[in-house]
Amino acid sequence: MNHWLILPILMPAILGAVLVIAARHDIVLSRVFSVLSAGLLLAVALVLLAMASDGSVRVYALGNWVAPFGIVLVLDRLAALMLVLTATLGLGVLLYAINGWDERGKHFHPLFQFQLMGLNGAFLTGDFFNLFVFFEILLIASYGLMVHGGGGLRVKAGVQYVVTNLVGSSLFLIAVGLIYSVTGTLNMADLALKVPQVPAGDQALLQTGAVLLLLVFGVKAALVPLHFWLPGTYANAPGPVAALFAIMTKVGAYSIIRLYVLAFGADAGDAAWLAAPWLLPAGLLTLVLGMTGVLAARSLGQMASFAVIGSMGMLLATVAVFTPQAMSAALFYLLHSTLGAGALFLIADMVAERRGMHRDRLTQAPRFAQGALIAGLFFAAAIAVAGMPPLSGFLGKLLVLDSVRSHPQAAWFWTLILATSLLAVVGFARGGSLVFWKSHALEAPPPATLRAAPALPFVAVGGLLAGLVALTVLAGPVHAWLDLVAAQLFAPAGYIEAVLGAAGGVR
Repeated sequence: MNHWLILPILMPAILGAVLVIAARHDIVLSRVFSVLSAGLLLAVALVLLAMASDGSVRVYALGNWVAPFGIVLVLDRLAALMLVLTATLGLGVLLYAINGWDERGKHFHPLFQFQLMGLNGAFLTGDFFNLFVFFEILLIASYGLMVHGGGGLRVKAGVQYVVTNLVGSSLFLIAVGLIYSVTGTLNMADLALKVPQVPAGDQALLQTGAVLLLLVFGVKAALVPLHFWLPGTYANAPGPVAALFAIMTKVGAYSIIRLYVLAFGADAGDAAWLAAPWLLPAGLLTLVLGMTGVLAARSLGQMASFAVIGSMGMLLATVAVFTPQAMSAALFYLLHSTLGAGALFLIADMVAERRGMHRDRLTQAPRFAQGALIAGLFFAAAIAVAGMPPLSGFLGKLLVLDSVRSHPQAAWFWTLILATSLLAVVGFARGGSLVFWKSHALEAPPPATLRAAPALPFVAVGGLLAGLVALTVLAGPVHAWLDLVAAQLFAPAGYIEAVLGAAGGVR
């Protein structure tokens, strides 16, 4: 049964190659295969989620090589959760893109599949060198998607994105080299055993490597002061690509959670909770900067980009508390913010497609096709992302506030979360007012320009917003399940035993 573990990586890898070789000139065939694959990927992810829900940790040892010497894939509750989130967002984005948007450049569908492969691999790998490999797959595929359709601004933003991530990749190799030099391993479970045994004379090298890794993951997660690449990249990316990129920053957050709880957690000796003093202030500053950017944004795309930065700040500041309760709240907010940001980017693209030269800029323009319906979708997404009741953003913030009450910096948490929530509300109200309400009063274009639009993009956006509604309605059971995820994270013995006991390959 554990052969299921490799499917989220194998399926998109094989389909991506098949699409390049056999279907690159047939857009209909590419769409059929891509949508079927995305649907199957979601089904597989749900099966893996059900498997992980019993609390066991499952291991797949490639080539029957025994850990820590061989490559292993590891499925626990957290990995399964991220697989389902990736598959859900990926299916929604793909449904949006296949209405003609995917014809604007070559190889969209293969690149999309390789992107999903890299994401799933990053969430399943049990070894930091292979995490680096999947990061590089993500970088290559995301750059191709970033420049999809061409354009000077898009290429410029893409180059900045690649250069930043190449620097991050170089630091990644240096960091894992330092850690390997003193521990002799990069297997996550084995590292958890070796870190407490590192002698005092090697602690400087170990902790330098760990801090460099935090820097690398901070780049991926757009953490201040390493956030500078994200606003230009996401705002200039094609709408569906930016929506898929909403999960990309979460790869950085996932990596931070995995490394600094498992290997540098309570049992790490002198290196215990190494990330906390750096992560907490950086997260709070990121929250402030992101929500201030929402207020100052000049377009809906910029607004969504800064909302992603702000949400990452809240997420990582909560993670930095490093308690099970705070981790559970952070994971609830991770689910909410990913779906909310994805929907917001797609709505910004819908607006840009209908406003001619005005695009998605926060300026008044004549009414456009389906303006009232899109305004309603924007209103729902803005309420969710800003954290207003009754949607899941409000519940997520309540959980975060409750989880940090006993923390020494609780006053800072409460003050900054409430203040930045106000900034977000004002920013989204300003954007919606300019694009929808004030523009509605202007003279409408001739009826011929108000033509009907395909329904599938609305289905895709509605599906992501329905996910937020479901997260709200099922908040109690979801939060209870996330408590189990957090409890498993903070009791790493089961993870370590499952990985290092996998001597027989697939068990």
